[in-house]
Amino acid sequence: MSVPLMHRTPFSALRSDWRLYAYEAIELAIFMICACAWAVLFLDASAPVLHMCPNPVVRRAIMALAIGATSVIIIRSPFGRRSGAHFNPAITLTYLRLGKIATWDAMFYVLAQFVGAVSGVGIAGLFLHRSLSSPTIDYIVTIPGRFGATAAFAAEFFMGALLMALILIFSNRVPLAGYVPYFVGVLIAVFTFSFASISGVSINPARTIGSAFFAGIWTSVWLYFVAPLSGMLVSAEAYRRINGPDSVLCAKLHPDPTVPCPFNCKFPGHHPAGPEDGYES
Repeated sequence: MSVPLMHRTPFSALRSDWRLYAYEAIELAIFMICACAWAVLFLDASAPVLHMCPNPVVRRAIMALAIGATSVIIIRSPFGRRSGAHFNPAITLTYLRLGKIATWDAMFYVLAQFVGAVSGVGIAGLFLHRSLSSPTIDYIVTIPGRFGATAAFAAEFFMGALLMALILIFSNRVPLAGYVPYFVGVLIAVFTFSFASISGVSINPARTIGSAFFAGIWTSVWLYFVAPLSGMLVSAEAYRRINGPDSVLCAKLHPDPTVPCPFNCKFPGHHPAGPEDGYES
């Protein structure tokens, strides 16, 4: 590239990386479509599963596993391997703070993620109709649960901090980096099972907005922006202080040397994206 990665203009970023922004939107749209479908399948009062498996704890566990598996598949997908599979503004902004993604790339990633979240819920609504808008499901909107906004904030902060800590610890150790998608999937499944009644389990501002946009419910929406991002930034700062400023190798959740990397990458074997990959020279 003729323009250094970290100093490009918004126009050069768009010319080079528009595919990555589209991939991020597609990834979060797919996640939201699947999450909506799993919620209707396992929680809707008219769903056959409710009668086949009346135990709510078992249904919640199966749904949590389905959401975790969805995360793994997206991270390991061709789209995820190429864009880094953030599909979460809090993750993207944390990597911006760590200096691994260019400013304009981060801004366009975040914009694409919000577009993807809203689009995903909208597409799900076309197929799931009244089941998705029913009071039981309500577009899987995230709102504080029975313990209130303070507990929801604490839960979202804790989940964000633990998720980013896990990503940084394992993705920056070359022998373990390939297992990050599975670690993330397991963690998302555990969070979904354990914290759904406390915060709704967002950990993702775009995911919250995607649901709130259609549900029309904006209760304590600020905490779903502040808490997960704050938790991730705290983990990132702690990781840097413990391991040094150069300890973060790449901004991908699934580092893959076989796929060109658009980030400020130091992962062994990675090569930067160039004209042969559809990037400007």
